[in-house]
Amino acid sequence: MAEAVSDNLPAKADGKPPLFGLSFLENLSQMTMLRQVGLMVGLAASVAIGFAVVLWSQQPDYRPLYGSLSGMDSKQIMETLAAADIAYTVEPNSGALLVKADDVARARMKLAAAGVAPSDSNIGFEILDKDQGLGTSQFMEATRYRRGLEGELARTISSLNNVKAARVHLAIPKSSVFVRDERKPSASVLVELFAGRSLEPGQVLAIVNLVATSVPELSKSQITVVDQKGNLLSDMAENSALTQAGKQFDYSRRMESMLTQRVHNILQPVLGNDRYKAEVSADVDFSAVESTSEQFNPDQPALRSEQSTSEQRTASNGPQGVPGALSNQPPAPASAPQTTGGAAATAGAIQPGQPLLDANGQQIMDPATGQPMLAPYPADKRNQSTKNFELDRSISHTKQQQGKINRLSVSVVVDDQVKVNAADGAVTRAPWTADELARFTRLVQDAVGFDASRGDSVSVINMPFSAERGEVIADPAFYTQPWFWDIVKQVLGVLFILVLVFGVLRPVLNNITGGGKKQLALAGGDVELGGMGGLDGELANDRVSLGGPQSILLPSPSEGYDAQLNAIKSLVAEDPGRVAQVVKEWINADE
Repeated sequence: MAEAVSDNLPAKADGKPPLFGLSFLENLSQMTMLRQVGLMVGLAASVAIGFAVVLWSQQPDYRPLYGSLSGMDSKQIMETLAAADIAYTVEPNSGALLVKADDVARARMKLAAAGVAPSDSNIGFEILDKDQGLGTSQFMEATRYRRGLEGELARTISSLNNVKAARVHLAIPKSSVFVRDERKPSASVLVELFAGRSLEPGQVLAIVNLVATSVPELSKSQITVVDQKGNLLSDMAENSALTQAGKQFDYSRRMESMLTQRVHNILQPVLGNDRYKAEVSADVDFSAVESTSEQFNPDQPALRSEQSTSEQRTASNGPQGVPGALSNQPPAPASAPQTTGGAAATAGAIQPGQPLLDANGQQIMDPATGQPMLAPYPADKRNQSTKNFELDRSISHTKQQQGKINRLSVSVVVDDQVKVNAADGAVTRAPWTADELARFTRLVQDAVGFDASRGDSVSVINMPFSAERGEVIADPAFYTQPWFWDIVKQVLGVLFILVLVFGVLRPVLNNITGGGKKQLALAGGDVELGGMGGLDGELANDRVSLGGPQSILLPSPSEGYDAQLNAIKSLVAEDPGRVAQVVKEWINADE
């Protein structure tokens, strides 16, 4: 059987095994051209990927220094960073200037010291500083002034927080001496907003007022504000009703926040943090009311003026009347009365201006003058009095201020009080008593300005709080820190290189070189027993060498059955085709 096997196996090569490089080249030359090209391309790709991973793991973390270099002197920035020995790069897609994370602060200080700052492209009134030729027309002067005014307005609008850039276009007509040809100026504003930001109606109205007050005779209705997306913003400011409602809502919220803060200030020292919750609801009246009242008090009249007239007329002449016979007749002769009563009646009938007679018919003399007293002439008296009185009147004009509080509602919920036993440190919870809650209620009422006449309500209730107070904000995880990802990059790079070397390159090289401790020796086609070789690679006498493309050393017969069986199993597992060919030759030889 041994002879049959020896006839079908290749001859054994004599001498020392080839060196690593010679074996690699010899085995590589025995491959086909397609396998050689694929092997070289794979090796080159593996080496390139290894270098790329190493460079990626060593690449520092870059942070943006400026979001864009537009409006800045790029040459000055590069010279400043190069002089400060600061590595930088420019993002090709966004144009952002990137520097190392450790050099961001130092780079900004260097650029600020060098006077490098972003500048806009708007041209303001500095255009008027340029020298103008002698032949400059009035149209060119007006155009330069309008251009400078547009640039100044654009700069002012761009200084707002949400506005990235702005452009202003003014249409100022030429003034005319004819009233019917007079035209009003107009303006349009284009604002470029930052990503994710917007302008509130109040801010749009502020831009409109800014432009309107900067141009003479420009009304706010002739100004249009548009953003970079084509949205018309100026119509938001025209709706004054909604704008006023928004202001009223903000005022109510600010008032409620102020009152809530008052409650917080008065209860926090007593109850502690997170031991109570307070909310305030304010009913605010924003209606504008004007009233005028006039009142009279009839119980307190006052004399304003008085006018009195008194007249008395006495006739000093004789009988008067219509001229005629009757008026010119002398008075009738007096006749003595027959009796006393008749004398009195006669005396009473004495005509005015005649001497008075006593009862005896004698003239009555005036003691002061010694002349006889005359009968008095008839007299006319008239008294007239006019009094003007004024009643007490009060006129009041009342204008109620907007933002009047109609009603306040305050709700406070208090957690149970926590008591700690000093002896064993046990913590117990107990509700607050009614007296303590009443004191808390009085404190809250005084803090918010409680007024029972307007229907204010304050409720302080004791209820135990839930143990789950909400999500607790934990400390940032270590894997979110920048240093962690730097270490991960380094570790991933090392692992990838190890996998590339030991998982790809080493098996390929071993397959090419045919290296290994068990070698299939190139024999002359026989399985022989030889002596133990020395350092020159010869086989020992008690070893078995199975020839083939690769030489595999089998154990000697003295090593035992198990060792020989394991060696045969390994041989079958590594090259089953060759073993099958040997068994086939044995069977053919026995036949």
